[in-house]
Amino acid sequence: MTRDDALKQLSHIARERAFGRHVGSDRLIQAGLDALIAEVESPSLAMLAGLLRSEEPEAPALFDQVLEELGLVFQPPADPRAAKWAMAYWIAGQIADGTLDPATGTHLIWADIAYDLGYPESLQPLVSCALNLDGWEESWGVSVEELNREAVEAAKQFLLKRSAKAGS
Repeated sequence: MTRDDALKQLSHIARERAFGRHVGSDRLIQAGLDALIAEVESPSLAMLAGLLRSEEPEAPALFDQVLEELGLVFQPPADPRAAKWAMAYWIAGQIADGTLDPATGTHLIWADIAYDLGYPESLQPLVSCALNLDGWEESWGVSVEELNREAVEAAKQFLLKRSAKAGS
């Protein structure tokens, strides 16, 4: 793992936690260890990476301290709807760049975001992909790989529409 990869991992976990996803202490400690090995420098990083199992309850606070020291703190928008939209764009970005499995990502958008936003039209293609991937059967005559490709394309289109709005 390179230094950049380690920083990306820390940033990714920061976003997961900021959007209310549970991240276990073991994962926080492992991310700290990965960053330490990748020569990321932060005063609290060695303490995080060196936590023992009995010290796991200390991991979230130390992880937050490391984020602060590295300038990686992420605050989602205060408005709940804006935060859900930010989460949708973040997840779609991961689906589009291949860092998140399309079935997992579209399911998160369907279950954790679209419902809370009242199923907006712009999320409908991703919700459809989630439903197709969730209910897929061999008898459909379409491969799960094709459905995954459709989900990646839907995520890219969703992100393109956002870029088009930002540019106008």
